[in-house]
Amino acid sequence: MDYAPEEYTRHYIVQALFKLMSEYRYDKISVTDIARKAGVGRATFYRYFKSKEDVILFYFAHNTRLFVRGQHYMPRCKEDYVKVVTDVLTLFEKNKEPFKLLRKARLEYIYLDYLNGAFAEAFENEHPAEHPYAPYLYAGMLFNVSMAWLDGDCRSEIGDIAAMIVNAIYSAQ
Repeated sequence: MDYAPEEYTRHYIVQALFKLMSEYRYDKISVTDIARKAGVGRATFYRYFKSKEDVILFYFAHNTRLFVRGQHYMPRCKEDYVKVVTDVLTLFEKNKEPFKLLRKARLEYIYLDYLNGAFAEAFENEHPAEHPYAPYLYAGMLFNVSMAWLDGDCRSEIGDIAAMIVNAIYSAQ
């Protein structure tokens, strides 16, 4: 897949931030530090992002787009949902190092805010008749389970966790 130059630039900026977070405290990292590490100027950073938090939000949005693009069917039954949740957790595990850095910097709230917004938008578009708090139930469950799993270094079996999440959803209906 070919990427436009701005996609590479965003990627370099994201990678620079996470690399710096592995070496320094988040609150000590400046936009200048990120730009220097990414090999771009401050003006280029600000062309794509308003803040360091925007870089993290872009990271989540980019991975969400890739995930959605990779889904080739709409789940129709419980087993399909277990497969989707398994895929979500597999992606999370694959990207656990950035999440550990966010956890270490106490920036988990950015992840929760992102999940809340993403689930709210999805429910508004795909399930408008659902209870207005439903998206936050799903977002909160995914957030809390994934953070607890991360704290255990993602050692528990993905399939077991996925089944537990889907079973909780199905038993609540």
